Amino acid sequence: MTRDGEPGAEFARRADNKRVAYEVTGAPDGFPVFLLHGTPGSRCGPKPRGIVLYRLGVRLIAHDRPGYGDSDRREGRDVADAARDVEAIADQLGLERFAVAGRSGGGPHALACAADGALRGRVTRVAVLVSFAPSDAAQLDWFAGMNGDNVRGFGGDGNRDTASMIEQIRRRAARAIEDPRFLLEELMVEMSAADRRAVNDAALRRLITDTYEEALRAGPYGWIDDVLALRRSWKFDLGAIDTAVTPVRLWHGAEDTFAPASHARWLAGQIPGAEVEVQPGAAHFDAVEELPRMLRWLTDVDAPVGRDVLIGSRPAQ
Repeated sequence: MTRDGEPGAEFARRADNKRVAYEVTGAPDGFPVFLLHGTPGSRCGPKPRGIVLYRLGVRLIAHDRPGYGDSDRREGRDVADAARDVEAIADQLGLERFAVAGRSGGGPHALACAADGALRGRVTRVAVLVSFAPSDAAQLDWFAGMNGDNVRGFGGDGNRDTASMIEQIRRRAARAIEDPRFLLEELMVEMSAADRRAVNDAALRRLITDTYEEALRAGPYGWIDDVLALRRSWKFDLGAIDTAVTPVRLWHGAEDTFAPASHARWLAGQIPGAEVEVQPGAAHFDAVEELPRMLRWLTDVDAPVGRDVLIGSRPAQ
């Protein structure tokens, strides 16, 4: 994974005239895939090296959600609104069809693209890695198995006061702006052994630190708006996703304590025809290494699809 050789940001404008910053890497004539970053995150987040994208035949498009990096803030945005960001970029690039992948906090936003009526027929496949479920998910203990840092960050410590939550994010963002290593070092204290193993890689640690630095360069607003959007209604119906038109595949590490694997299982139960794989021994940051395999599936548009619950196994590539 590297940022070496990446171009600077380009900009698309939404219908509301807000700018969305994005970067395109990989094969210029490859199949277009949008990669939606985590929370907090930016378009500079970990992604496969250019040579890997060329081999996969992928033209990878990564953008800053509103309030992050160089994208204009859209205060009060909801998860469903992510489809408008993707639509604006796709229209500017002249893309008729494309796939979408979302990692961590980007997972719900990727599912919003699968559910969006205006994008129906344009989104070919959606891959979701280590995603959260909705915070009001019925019959799901949302915080069960989640580490203390994320429990506190999403108000699971008994304090769901929005003003207090925003102030906590502001304090953490200020520390991270002073020292970009702060957030990762703070997270490592509560990581599972599987995640510590993943981030033992110095290059990955640098990439994670870089994406946090870029995400917060203009302040904490993208992070604040992400958390608020994930806490309230996502404003779309998971059951309305038509996997006959837009196949959906979910991947999760069984040892994930940032977004527990129960979230992926719950999501799979709400999306008729979705595939889910829960990988033993893997955790949250293993999604970075899993991404190339997901990209291969996203671009293999002629492969057969169908409901398949894969617990502890890897499907044929």
